[in-house]
Amino acid sequence: MPRVLIAEDDRVIANAMATHLRRAGMDVEVAEDGDRAIAKLRYERPDVAVLDLMLPGTDGWRITETLRAEGIETPIVIVSARGSEHDKVHALGIGGDDYLSKPFGMRELVARVEAVLRRAGMKAAAGSETIVAEGLVIDPDLHAAILEGEDVGLTPTEFRLLYVLAGERGRALSRDQLQQRVWGIPHRHRDRTVDVCVRKLRDKIDRRAAGHTYIQTHYGVGYRFDAVPKPGA
Repeated sequence: MPRVLIAEDDRVIANAMATHLRRAGMDVEVAEDGDRAIAKLRYERPDVAVLDLMLPGTDGWRITETLRAEGIETPIVIVSARGSEHDKVHALGIGGDDYLSKPFGMRELVARVEAVLRRAGMKAAAGSETIVAEGLVIDPDLHAAILEGEDVGLTPTEFRLLYVLAGERGRALSRDQLQQRVWGIPHRHRDRTVDVCVRKLRDKIDRRAAGHTYIQTHYGVGYRFDAVPKPGA
């Protein structure tokens, strides 16, 4: 599932973009300022970035130039209210892969992002891949987790969290990454939303499973999905 970073300080626009891209089968995170965006692009390496030029902090021009100077080739779709030919040519010249002038339609945004992903060899498939781990089947078509032959009865949010974790099997995801991908909002200090949902998943899956636990804690980081044998199993 392609991972998309939206760098946009207007929350209404960012939420609209995120909603439509998620419906097209993409994992989406949002950064509301340039400094946060460039950190995520450097260290988390999403598959594509949708980047507004006029961001607080480090602006989109500088982000694009910096990434390309550092050899980071993440495709960038630039969105901006600046629609002059000069702006478009300059943005593409410094390393942008596509340019959308505001206002634009959300269907066009999705089409542009999908085109960039195709050029990069990625496919936006709307959650069509079934994930199989030891004793556990995670079926996105049914929105169900089948543990040792029985549906464990996940809520839509619980399923989404499990699917995001399992799609990155073996990789620790931070609470901020999980909150953005599942709930579409940044993680806030003292916010226990992710932890509460993880606890519910463990009640429904890890405690019921005969031979394995699946959701592992990475202290100081977050959580990862891995099938780990239970002691004595």
